[in-house]
Amino acid sequence: MAWTVYILKCADTSLYTGITVDLERRLEEHSKGKGAKYTKHRGPFTLAFTEDQETRSQALKRESAIKAMTREGKLRLIETR
Repeated sequence: MAWTVYILKCADTSLYTGITVDLERRLEEHSKGKGAKYTKHRGPFTLAFTEDQETRSQALKRESAIKAMTREGKLRLIETR
C-alpha cells in the first residue's frame, strides 16, 4: 500500500501537511470540514504538493521533516515539484 505525503494551501494562505493512503477521500474530508481540526475552517484548499512513500513509517518521517521546515522552505519544495 502506497502512502502519500501532501501539502494543502488553505484559503488563509497557510499550509497544511498530512499523509494518507487515499488522497481523493482525504481531500473530500478536508473539503467537508472533517479532515483535520486545523483545516476545518480554512477552506477552500488547493493541493500544492504530493510525494509518494512506500511505507507508513517513511511517510510519517517525511511529514515530520516537512512540518519542521520554515514556510519559505515549504514554498520552495512546492515550487520544485
